[in-house]
This record gives sequence, structure tokens and C-alpha cells, in this order.
Amino acid sequence: MAQSTDQLSIPGGVTLIRAAAKNHSRVTVISDPADYSDLLAELEVGEVSEKSRQMYALKAFEHTADYDAAIADFFRTKYAGDGVQQLSLRYGANPHQTPAAAYTKESYLPFKVLCGSPGYINLLDALNAWPLVKELSQALQLPAATSFKHVSPAGAAIGVPLSEVERKVYMVDDIEGVENSSLAQAYARARGADRMSSFGDIIALSDTVDVPTARIISREVSDGMIAPRYSPEALEILKKKKGGKYLILQMDPEYEPPMQETRTVHGINLSQRRNDARISPQETFSSTIVPKDGGPLPDTALRDLTVATVALKYTQSNSVCYALNGQVIGLGAGQQSRIGCTRLAGDKADNWWMRFHERALNIKWRKGTKRPDKSNAIDMLCSGAVPKSAAEKDDFEKNFEPNEVPPFFTAEEREAFLASLSGVAVSSDAFFPFIDNVFRAGRSGAKYIAAPTGSQNDQAVFSVAEKLGITFVEQSIRLFHH
Repeated sequence: MAQSTDQLSIPGGVTLIRAAAKNHSRVTVISDPADYSDLLAELEVGEVSEKSRQMYALKAFEHTADYDAAIADFFRTKYAGDGVQQLSLRYGANPHQTPAAAYTKESYLPFKVLCGSPGYINLLDALNAWPLVKELSQALQLPAATSFKHVSPAGAAIGVPLSEVERKVYMVDDIEGVENSSLAQAYARARGADRMSSFGDIIALSDTVDVPTARIISREVSDGMIAPRYSPEALEILKKKKGGKYLILQMDPEYEPPMQETRTVHGINLSQRRNDARISPQETFSSTIVPKDGGPLPDTALRDLTVATVALKYTQSNSVCYALNGQVIGLGAGQQSRIGCTRLAGDKADNWWMRFHERALNIKWRKGTKRPDKSNAIDMLCSGAVPKSAAEKDDFEKNFEPNEVPPFFTAEEREAFLASLSGVAVSSDAFFPFIDNVFRAGRSGAKYIAAPTGSQNDQAVFSVAEKLGITFVEQSIRLFHH
């Protein structure tokens, strides 16, 4: 370290370069040997142009800034590389992308690693998931949870009390104390929205993690979690997960990121104001387009539209979200077409609702069947993914007691049960360009739609919504997220 600091140039070359660049109106400063030929070419025909001096001065200041940044990076690694300002990561998005690190130029990283070792994608998920639950909890004044996978939520919810049937559907009916923990109920809903997508999730929780919540997490396949606080008993439970390697992050709940954010894509820096738009149940959904005399929306609709819209704010675009009972029930993320999002989210909402069918609720599981296998079997049953081969059929049927394999739903059974799904709130991160989106949402029980307007087909979209008995609310903020 002493040898490294001895090599730093303080009063010498850096100062001369900066002084020359400052006086570029009458001084030409060359900091890059690659510019020698251009400089000589100009001198051969006359003098250095004002534009050239300006560009040379810019390069000089960038050069000295890079020098200072390199020194700061070195000091940060040596003196604050233990998680204070910088944290070494196992690797980047893929194992061959090394080295990798997380760092800040602010005074400290806003999170602490309590257990495990974070990876690059772990932090991408955690640092997108945390503001979602923080914002959702603040908007609805209830604990919030989300289950994140590959930079989009698989589910999100607030702590609405679970019914006895819901506790069974979400596989938490045997969790002691779940009925007294709003946070545990929020995560049960978030995880239960789409159990297949939540496999190996990153969890974000808005409030202090308690024992019932920790018990739910302890038996699910999850890569890690982030929360503002943990009770000692809950932390002890969680630290045993994955042989003591489960990732546990503690987030500073008071942290606010800088207003301007920057990312690098193919060597180019892109900068923008971060998306600080606030979603409010009272203010965001106050402009009802149809029906014109519909009156104010019920509190449950405002709640569910808020859940869906806040979830979209942190979902890869294009995206459409269906919500009910204070939770996401279907989310279509990252699709190139709007109707692709609407169909994907609607199909997930349909599968979610089919899990409440008596046939799905009364499955006789073979002893020893693991939770992921149960989730997969239920998904196949409820989605209608009938096994095509004998090997696939055997793999499906091995999960059940002998002679207790549930029959797949007929098209008529499925249609009849799905007709009972109602009151669903649907939100879109941008306008619906065609009426097919409204028709598809209507088939999955949509009663309320919130979306930006501005499409040439707005009037046709509004007209179809009104014909289907759907309340269409203008949500005036586009929420693309990439």
C-alpha cells in the first residue's frame, strides 16, 4: 500500500494537464498520444482550431478524472471493500463473467450481508424488489411482500388476512401463527400467486421478519431475501437454510437513491432521472373514463389496482398485471406485444383460480411427495397440461396415492369454474393498442382496468370495456421498466 501511494501524482503532471485544459482558449493540451497525428496535421497547415482545442481540453479533463477515479477505486477496494462501500460478488450474470462487484460512491452501501454470499443477479433482483415492497407498503399502509425472479416479480401482495381455503391453497395451513402475522400472509400470497415462477426466488419484505414468515421461507426453494429488520428468532431459523449459505440482506429503510441513475450498455453510458412516480390509490385512479356515471371506485378496487400498478413499475416491459384480494394473481412480463402480456397474465390468473377448485383442494398426495413436485403437479392439473407420453404420465401419477390420481378438467369444467372468477383489477404499463386486450382480460374476470391512454384506438377500447361491464380508469403515467 505504501508503494502504491508513493506513485500517486499530486502536484505534478495531473496539475499541469488540468491547468492547461483550463486555459484551452489559448493553450493546446495533448493527453493522448493517439492525437499526435491530428495535431501535427493541423500545425502543418496553420494553427490548431478552436474546436480542436475544446475537444483536447475535454479529453484532458476526462483523463485526469479517470486517474482520480482509478485512485478512488483502489482506495475503496483496500479500505472499504468489506461491504462498507464495495462488495465483491461471486461472478457477474454468468460464471465466466469475472470479476464482479457492487459498490457506491456514496458514504456506504445501503445493505448489509447477514448470511450467504450475493451474486450479481441476486442483487439485481433484491434492489428492484426492495423498492417495490417499500412503495406498496407506504401506499396501502400494510406489510408488503414480493417474490422476484430475473428482475421481475413472480408475485406481490399486501398483508390481507388469509381465509382457511387460501391458507390451504398457498400451503401454509400448517404454519403456526400465520393467522396473526400480516407479513407472513403477504408473503404467502406473493409466493402463492405463481409457485412455478417463484421457485428459487429472491424475497423482499417491507417489515421486520417474524417467526411465522421465517417458517414459511425456511421450507421453500429460495435463493435469498432482503428486509429492513429480522427478529433474533426469525434470523436464527433463516440462517440454517441451505446449510447456512442462504443469502440474507438487511436493507436500510431510510435509504433514498440519487435522483439521476446511470447504466452502461455496450460501453455507452445512459443516464436518466430515476422513476420516482408515486402510485396512490386515491390520486392515481381518480379519472374514470367508462362508465361515465360509475361513481367512485370501491376501496377493494383501488387497493388491487394499486397492487397491480406498483408491481408493473418494477416489471420488465411490456407488462400487464391482474390482481385480486390484495395480491398479484397473474403477471405477463417482458413480452414484445401488449396482447402477449395480457394473454400470459390472464392464463396465469386462470391457473391461480383453478387451484381453488374442489378437485385441486382435495388431492391425495403420496407420502413423501416434495413441495416442488406438488406445485408442478397442481400446475399441470390446473393448466390442462395433459401428459402426452407414457413416461410423462407415470411421472405425473407418481405424486398421488394409488387409485387417487385426479382426472384432468374437461374444457366444459374449466370454463364453468373460470366463469366464477370476478372483480379482478387489471393494470397495464402502457396503453392498450387494440380491443383484443380488453376481451382477453374480460375472460379472466376483469372488472376494473387501469392504463395510460394515447392510442389511436382509445375510443374502441373504451367502448368494448363498457360493453363488457368493465370500469376503465385512465392511469396517466407510462411505466416502462428495463
